[in-house]
Amino acid sequence: MGSEEAAIVRVELDRTSSTPLYHQLATAIEQAIEGGALAPGQRLENEIALAERLRVSRPTARRALAELVDLGMLVRKRGVGTQVAPVRVRRKVDLSSLYDDLERTGRKPTTSVLEYNVAPGSPEVSRALELPDGADVVTIRRIRRADGEPLALMTNFIALELAPSYEQLGAVGLYHALREAGVEIHMAHQQIGARAATAAEARLLEEKPKTAVLTMERTAFDSTGRAIEHGQHIYRASRYSFSTTLFAQ
Repeated sequence: MGSEEAAIVRVELDRTSSTPLYHQLATAIEQAIEGGALAPGQRLENEIALAERLRVSRPTARRALAELVDLGMLVRKRGVGTQVAPVRVRRKVDLSSLYDDLERTGRKPTTSVLEYNVAPGSPEVSRALELPDGADVVTIRRIRRADGEPLALMTNFIALELAPSYEQLGAVGLYHALREAGVEIHMAHQQIGARAATAAEARLLEEKPKTAVLTMERTAFDSTGRAIEHGQHIYRASRYSFSTTLFAQ
């Protein structure tokens, strides 16, 4: 194993409870991660040491760790052991921008503009933006980082007269730049999916080729119903997830 000393998680097991011991153990480790007592990258005890210290069976310790691996909160690395997974961005499915969401949760967002191009829009983009065929569209392609780590590759299409400058987009998010210009996003049609990353996408996101990525396609409108922007974004599934709350009707 690595030379770094393994973290010891304080666990109080209730052996009289109907809740299985493995689930009590997994919950205690999960709370330590969520509360910041265990930091991303920190190594945990192996299942043998954990079982001996807490006086539980090895299968109980193994199942608790496996449950958290399945949840994406722990990762197992050959030659290192079990570690706390890197910070994962959990984003509500709301009408907001990734830049604003990262700032709101205390992360430091930065942006690299990979492409800023003016040309007639494709038929698909022109339809989405409700523009005449041949109208000029600005294509903006950016990589968004959180605390220096690549998180998302974003392609947006916007009518030329509404588009923020190249310099603005390197400093703030697209929706922030639009608000500064007096354009407010009121609603959006959005579709979320998943696929394998291309070799070029994986390289930019610092992932292995064919790694799973989340996809989001969105067309946003202002309060008058005018189409403002059409976006096609991909996110690292290992660092990012969408969440939503559902209500019965």
